[in-house]
Amino acid sequence: MRFKIAAHSTGRRTRPAARAGIGAAAAIALFCCAQQTVALPLTPFGSETQARRHCPGDTVVWLDFRRGRYYFKGQSRYARGFDGSFVCGTEARESGYRRSLFGLR
Repeated sequence: MRFKIAAHSTGRRTRPAARAGIGAAAAIALFCCAQQTVALPLTPFGSETQARRHCPGDTVVWLDFRRGRYYFKGQSRYARGFDGSFVCGTEARESGYRRSLFGLR
């Protein structure tokens, strides 16, 4: 270890110590201010009529769990596939699923 002579010391921290202090402060700020992502629970239904009864004022969509997308009625992949179910549109959107623009993706 090297020690500085007291006559030449300015009283300021050396650069590595200052960087460590700034890094620690940034890590604490990110840890405290970070928002947690919470997936909302979905209510999947086997038929479209059950889903309509559950959410009468909302649009019923077909949610494909494998692709992570939902399809509206009239799109080509609506109600097709084994890895999906009918859900309310707002529940699918708020749970992080994306809508398919053309029904083909």
